[in-house]
Amino acid sequence: MKVHYINILLFVPPLNILVTLCHVSSKKKPYITHNTPSTKAIITPRTLCECECYAPSNYDNDPEMKEVMENYNRQASQRFKEYDERMNKNRQKCKDQCDKEIQKIILKEKIEKELTEKFSTLDTNITTNDIPTCVCEKSLADKAENFCLKCGYEIGGGVLQASSLLGGIGQLGLDAWKAAELVTAKKLAAEAGAAAGEAARIPAGIKEVISGLNSTFPIQKLGFTKWELFINERHYDNAKLISDTINSVYTVKCQNFSTVPGVDVSVCDTIKKVGLVPGTSHVDISTEASINMAVEKIVTDSQSVAAAKVGEVTTAKTAAFEKTKIAAVQLGYESYITSINASIIAILIIVLVMVIIYLILRYRRKTKMKKKLQYIKLLKE
Repeated sequence: MKVHYINILLFVPPLNILVTLCHVSSKKKPYITHNTPSTKAIITPRTLCECECYAPSNYDNDPEMKEVMENYNRQASQRFKEYDERMNKNRQKCKDQCDKEIQKIILKEKIEKELTEKFSTLDTNITTNDIPTCVCEKSLADKAENFCLKCGYEIGGGVLQASSLLGGIGQLGLDAWKAAELVTAKKLAAEAGAAAGEAARIPAGIKEVISGLNSTFPIQKLGFTKWELFINERHYDNAKLISDTINSVYTVKCQNFSTVPGVDVSVCDTIKKVGLVPGTSHVDISTEASINMAVEKIVTDSQSVAAAKVGEVTTAKTAAFEKTKIAAVQLGYESYITSINASIIAILIIVLVMVIIYLILRYRRKTKMKKKLQYIKLLKE
């Protein structure tokens, strides 16, 4: 306040000078010269203090000057008063704020000390970080828990249903695929069995023809080559060719057997008796015709045996091929089922992991809330 009073005192002389100049310009004062044309030069005073109107007595006795001074003093006092009130208010506000902060610090230290003393008897590890601050502030664990909970609901409710639906659709598709593959496998097995049976027809026919010829016409003893070297897949069923061959050998070797060395007479007799009917002693047909009939019978029997062999081989090979192909189809079906089950199991494992994480976070949150409740209870006590 002293500084302001000094400033006010320093402001008084300039104010007096301004008031004096105002009186000089007024017409009521006898010492004011009018601005009229004159030939005389106006003498300007060198200093203001030499003028009598600026004497202290004029200031004290002038009513206008007194009024100005009173107004100024009143306004200055009012402003100083307002300034003091505002400063006092700000000081009080700062003081209250400082007192509050100090009280908070003291209270926090006191609470920490009391909590340390009281919780030392409990089996918990509560620190000042466990003190609840605001319900709106969610921790990272709460956010992760909510995320895992939502994921668990979505995956458990939506993904599992979708996986079960897809698994059912996949199962139906696999069943249809399996049925089609089984039909195809049986068809291919039948074709392969028929081909294998047809391949066994010629060897069986050749074997039966050679066996019949060896038992009926043993012409090897007449110097003819073995039937195995003569009969092949091209003419094993050619009865005429076989008959002509036997007739030729018989004509050459047996009709003139007395002149041909190395002829077995018993073979010729056997060939002659081919056309004999059991229980008779003479032949009604020629030897050539009987040979033809015997060869026809051997070839016909060989075809029957070959047909039976074809059926046997076809049945056996078809069953074997069908078993193999069905096993391959079943293996592929099981592999597809395994892949589908693996996918479903993987989804279930993911859901289980999310649920476990959720339960862990939920347990931790419950533990933390329990500590907070204990803290609140102690504060109330």
